[in-house]
Amino acid sequence: MAREHIPVTPALVVMKREEVRYVLKSYAYVEHGGTRVSARELGEDEHAIVKTLVMENERREPLIVLMHGDRQVSTKALARTLGVKSIAPCDSKTAEKHTGYKVGGTSPFGTRKPLPIYLEETIAGLPKLLINAGRRGLLAEMAPSELIRVLNPVPVRVAL
Repeated sequence: MAREHIPVTPALVVMKREEVRYVLKSYAYVEHGGTRVSARELGEDEHAIVKTLVMENERREPLIVLMHGDRQVSTKALARTLGVKSIAPCDSKTAEKHTGYKVGGTSPFGTRKPLPIYLEETIAGLPKLLINAGRRGLLAEMAPSELIRVLNPVPVRVAL
């Protein structure tokens, strides 16, 4: 069997530079399939698959929220936590402009420009997590401590 060719992504460049210990896992990407599809395809718990969500406040200042695959973000709770009027998800085009990644392949590692990163605090307690590695259908499995060490996200409690 031929070995799958994994293209180098900005996320993988950062993870290599920062000596992140990770294992790549690929799956057949399905448009609008979300974490439910990746969990099923990889035989993983959807709760351990971490979504990288690009959002912005009322001043259109972008930020990233890392959330469990089976949970949603309470934008009201996040806005209250951050002391802003409102938080809303970015549209696809805006998210791609901020991160350099196509939606469905967004990684918090190696974004086009540095963005504030917020982590649902319960993710830190997982034994492992899987997060996008910068391409649709490609996840990196790692310990939460690796993600926290490199990205230094701000912990928040905003899951629904």
